[in-house]
Amino acid sequence: MASMVAVTVALLGFFAFVIMRVTAPQMITLYTDLSYEDSSAVIKELDRQAIPYEMKNDGAVILVPKDRVTKLRMKLAESGLPKGGSVGYEIFDKSDTLGSTSFVQNVNHLRALEGELARTIKSIDRIQAVRVHLVLPERQLFSREKPEPSAAIVVRVRGSLEPQQVRAIRHIVASSVNGLKAQRVSIVDETGQLLANGSSDEAGIDGVTGDERRAAYESRMRSQVEAIVSSVVGAGRARVQLSADFDYNKITQTSDKFDPEGRVLRSSQSREESSSTAEAKDGQVTVNNELPGSQGQGGANAAKDQSKKSEEINNYEISRVTKTEVTEAGRVNRVSVAVLVDGSYNKNDKGEMVYVPRPKEELERIATLVRSAIGFDQKRGDQVEVVNLKFAEAPSTMPLAEPAGLLGMFQFTKDDIMYFIELAVMLVLGIVVVFMVIRPLVRRVLASEPVKSLTEPMPELPEPGAQGAGGQPQIGNNATAQMIDVAQVQGQVHAQSVHRVGELADRNPNETAAIIRQWLTEPA
Repeated sequence: MASMVAVTVALLGFFAFVIMRVTAPQMITLYTDLSYEDSSAVIKELDRQAIPYEMKNDGAVILVPKDRVTKLRMKLAESGLPKGGSVGYEIFDKSDTLGSTSFVQNVNHLRALEGELARTIKSIDRIQAVRVHLVLPERQLFSREKPEPSAAIVVRVRGSLEPQQVRAIRHIVASSVNGLKAQRVSIVDETGQLLANGSSDEAGIDGVTGDERRAAYESRMRSQVEAIVSSVVGAGRARVQLSADFDYNKITQTSDKFDPEGRVLRSSQSREESSSTAEAKDGQVTVNNELPGSQGQGGANAAKDQSKKSEEINNYEISRVTKTEVTEAGRVNRVSVAVLVDGSYNKNDKGEMVYVPRPKEELERIATLVRSAIGFDQKRGDQVEVVNLKFAEAPSTMPLAEPAGLLGMFQFTKDDIMYFIELAVMLVLGIVVVFMVIRPLVRRVLASEPVKSLTEPMPELPEPGAQGAGGQPQIGNNATAQMIDVAQVQGQVHAQSVHRVGELADRNPNETAAIIRQWLTEPA
């Protein structure tokens, strides 16, 4: 009896677990990598709203029902959760800031600015955690030069950051802090690798070093050339290598040019002088001769001397052109491209794939396309080589198998597949319990009923025609012997045996039913 109760309780507990497991809501992640402060605040809010949740990784991960994730995130965002483990401008919401000193206010402003920058940077993809340190020096008294601010950022990422993302982080911080330049921002990952050194010596105007610019240029041009060649020879049947020679010298050149034909009169000055003198014939000099208007004594005989002088000064302006040329670093001096293309593969008479080289005309057309793609310039010494060689492994011509059937019709997610697997496991366990536990238990219950064994002596049947005092047939030894004789007789006719068995069943219905019940309960 105790075993029956134990088995029943175990079955009830098992089926209750299965039902609760199947009917329980599916839990998915609400937030990950939470700090203890954020985790405590989120759990407090979930308890207030009576929402079931689960915690993992010491509270760093919180799981909630799948159908309520979006609404919960919006609700918690309205409350400013999670804060990301940093302090933002809400630090000034406290009421005790009125009596604080200017030093405390400056420190709080710096903390708030660092916290807001950390939250902004953390919203970028692949970044799990971030810490920002700002250095905002104050100008010293009686100092002519003001020191420049700087920043240091430590990030923890999933995988690695792209160079564009590193530059984006530097520009975000530089644009958020007054007077901070992007070149003054240093970025380090959790492994101690320097992503941005914070020095403006090696970086250009946009914060990109020469090597990064050259690598980006080569990658872009290589992709363009490979795309256009692959469209001709087929995908995976072309290899492109591109090398660019850059000049990182910055040159500033100033030149003056004068145009002699472009003269313009600036000023003009004219001057004219005339004079006349008279001499006496005898050469005498008298007062009368020197008086103005007097003709002298011998006016007819006097000789006159006249002189005239003209002077003209013209000033011209000549056209002058002053030209200043600034050549930034990063000029392309030369581009070299090497293109390797595979041949074609055709079937011969035997049905085998045979390599066929490409004709020279086709290679020339491919080279022309490559020259146009890279902006070929013969003056700067660009070089393009297109070579046709057989690849080590022939490209596979087998098409990729696409999902068909139910997988093609229904796009199951990973969560759906795991849910179906869990239901299948529960179903298998239920079937095993039914056949291995419930069925033997039912058989044992049926076998526990009181039955009479066939080995017990059967009651004596009354002789035919013998009756007792009440008119009931008497059971005697002769009837028992007769039943045994009927069961042990060999060679009797089958019809007679069946007839005798029927008579026995009619006379003793209770014993017959007990025997049949025992046969049914015995294992096959």
